[in-house]
Parts: sequence; C-alpha cells; structure tokens
Amino acid sequence: MSKKKIAIIAALALMVSVAVYGYIYLLSGNTKFDKKELYVFVPTGSKYEDVLKIIEPYVKDIDKFKFAAEKRSYDENVFPGRFLFKKGMNNLQLVSALRHNMPLNLAFNNQESLEKLVSRISSQMEVDSTTLINTIRDSVFMEKNGFNNETILGMFIPNTYEMKWNTPAEKIRDKMADEYHKFWNSDRLAKAKELGMTPVEVITLAAIVHKETVKTDERPRVAGVYLNRLKQEMPLQADPTVIYAVKRNSGDFNQIIKRVRGEMLRINSPYNTYVNIGLPPGPIAMPDISAVDAVLNAEKHDYIYFCASVERFGYHDFATTYEEHQVNARKYAEWVTKLGIEK
Repeated sequence: MSKKKIAIIAALALMVSVAVYGYIYLLSGNTKFDKKELYVFVPTGSKYEDVLKIIEPYVKDIDKFKFAAEKRSYDENVFPGRFLFKKGMNNLQLVSALRHNMPLNLAFNNQESLEKLVSRISSQMEVDSTTLINTIRDSVFMEKNGFNNETILGMFIPNTYEMKWNTPAEKIRDKMADEYHKFWNSDRLAKAKELGMTPVEVITLAAIVHKETVKTDERPRVAGVYLNRLKQEMPLQADPTVIYAVKRNSGDFNQIIKRVRGEMLRINSPYNTYVNIGLPPGPIAMPDISAVDAVLNAEKHDYIYFCASVERFGYHDFATTYEEHQVNARKYAEWVTKLGIEK
C-alpha cells in the first residue's frame, strides 16, 4: 500500500475518531436526575463558574458539558433566570436550555397585609421582600397611581400572572399597577361612579364582603347590606374589621380569631367599624374579583342586618329590623356557645 493511501486512511480514521469524540461530548445524554424534568435557577449576576456549580448536581460529566458550553460561547454569555432541564438532554440541549428563560405563573390571593403579600411573591421569585416592599411603597409611585400606605394593598388584583423568575422589583410593581388599571375598565369605573365610590373605596368594601362570606352567590346581598348602612350613615359594624384591627394593633396577622365580642368591639383603631362611621382607611385584605364585582353589582334590597345562619352552614340570615336581627343573633350565639367557641 502506498504511503499516500496510508495517509488518507489515517486521516479518515482520525476524522471518524473526532466525530465519535464529538458525539460523546456534544450529543450523548448527560443528565443524572430521575424526574422527567426540573428547573434550575441562575441568580442575577452569576458568572460561568457559578452556573457550573448550580448545574453540577444534575449533570453526569461536567467536563463534557464545559466542552459544549465553551464551543457555543456560553461561558462568555451567561443569562440569569429559570431554566428547564429534561431527563436525557445532551450537552448541546443543556446549553440551549440555559439560554431560554422560562416564565412562571405568579399567583397570590387573600393576603391581609402588604408584608404577607410581598413574602408570598418573593417565595416564588428571585426578588427579596425588603427590596420589593420598599419599591412598592415609593411615595412618588403611590401618589401617581392614587394610593397611600393604607390603600396600596388594593392595587394587587388576585390572579395568576406570567412573569420571569428574575423580574426586578420595579418591573413587578409596574406590572401590577398596569394590571390594576386594566382591571378597572370603563364598565367597572362607571358602576363605581354610580355608587358614588372610587375604585379604592370599592376594593375596601369588597375586602369586608369577602371576609364576611365565602359564598360567592351571597356576596352581592351582603354588599347591599353595607351599602344600605353607608347610605344611612350607620356604622358598618363588620366583625372582620375588628379582627383586622386586633391583628394590626398586635402585629400578629397569624392569630386565629373566630368570635368577636367584649373588649374587641371597643378596640381603638380607625379600622374598627363598630366605633367609626364609614369605610376603614383601606382594605383589610385582598378581595377576590368576585367580591369586587359583588359590590359593583350589589343586590338592591332593604336589609340592614345579617347574621350567620345556623340552618344553612356558610350562609347568613338577613333582616330589615333590629328586632328580627336579634332573633337571628340569639340563635347563632347559642349555637356557637354549644360548640364551645370562645375566641
């Protein structure tokens, strides 16, 4: 065999070995987790070396990954975010995955304070709660959007929002403000105006309605009661506002209060609607959309009073006179006492 042929065969053999080598390093599966898929999180400001440490628990051979990453210049272009790894991915696929920041569905509802809301958000996203709450409470931002420290919780409409895990605090805040203004479309604004209320006042009342009943079909009737009281300049006498006042004054929003009575009813707080006429300074919780719409579409009736029903669990008995209400209230008080509920 001539030297030329030997050289050609050697070159071909080398090419084959390089191809095999390349296949092993680039195209063979390189994951070592049992789940079908998992997310890895790369914090903002991470370097290439940081990413290697983050993904090492999920990769069989980190050197093979590095070979592919550096061939694709990933080592010079690291992205923060939330990235999806699938079982059996090869190195090229892993590098590609680390370039596709996957959004998540941010969800929150029924929070009783901005602090608890921010904690809920930060548990799902990169942003820390201190940075986020300070950004939300920026005085210029709040004034621009018609809020203050007492009402700012009302800006957050309970829902699910698609967002990137590493979205910065200011963009989260601005996104929520945009969603709030979208929610208050011309139809809702017109209904609020017809009631003689601002959107913030509607949300403040809706928070009380939400706390009073979990039955969405009953909320328009409960809202009607409170609107009747507001028209007659009667105290709202809403137990949820007293519970909120107790929690707010103590700083403990985790305590459970099932029964309102005695000294609680006289607590010194602008949120106590037994001693103050009109709406409290702001929402006592984050109302569901159904509660907001219940206020905007409140049932028109003559009821002034309502009390938890003993016969229809979860619902209420309504009354137009105080005498009727007293009958209902006595039945409920006796029932609660039999259950041994003191607080």
